[in-house]
Amino acid sequence: MARQNTNAAVVVIGLGRFGKALALELERDGAEVLGIDSDARRVNDLAGRVTHVVQADSTDIEAMRQLSVQDFDRAVIAIGNSLEGSVLTAFVLRNLGVTNIWAKAASAAQRQILEQVGVGHVVRPEHDMGRRVAHLVRGKMLDYIEFDDGYAIVKTVPPKFLLGVPLGRSGVRNRYGVTIVGVKAAGDDFTHATADTVVREGDLVIVSGNRRKVEEFSSLD
Repeated sequence: MARQNTNAAVVVIGLGRFGKALALELERDGAEVLGIDSDARRVNDLAGRVTHVVQADSTDIEAMRQLSVQDFDRAVIAIGNSLEGSVLTAFVLRNLGVTNIWAKAASAAQRQILEQVGVGHVVRPEHDMGRRVAHLVRGKMLDYIEFDDGYAIVKTVPPKFLLGVPLGRSGVRNRYGVTIVGVKAAGDDFTHATADTVVREGDLVIVSGNRRKVEEFSSLD
């Protein structure tokens, strides 16, 4: 299968809700996408909407070889509802020399198994989104991203003590252990925050730091 752009080519295996959304988003971003699924209905649904889409068994190494999967350096296994299918697909990709593999896992156990067979990036979309929404529901945060090491970045409404004072004089880092990294005035884009930046009423701020400290700061009035 001929490839158009070797620097932006991704194989997406499993075209359910997650895989379909991923394939379409990658296509919109200009990537060359090879979508693979054993279900003809899912394949037909994406026909003409991504670069290539084919019906095939991703656990069959010869079928995958004929699709030139080995020529892609990135692949996503989006069949999280089948442990056997995702693990066997990971083995096939590894044997074909694909090194940058992402996979969807439905449970912590499945994540651990996939990591043990050499999948470098395992995500749990429903679990991760549930945690993210829980943080947003609890407070004033408008967006929330948490990293594995306990570090978080949030978009939030600034507390009143922060208004009208240059950030360098606000003492926010010493008092709360967080860093204001960006500020957005109404109608404008986010700008990088410096010690001289002054936050005004109606602004939004991007705050980074330890998860607990960021949450505590975001709950301040």
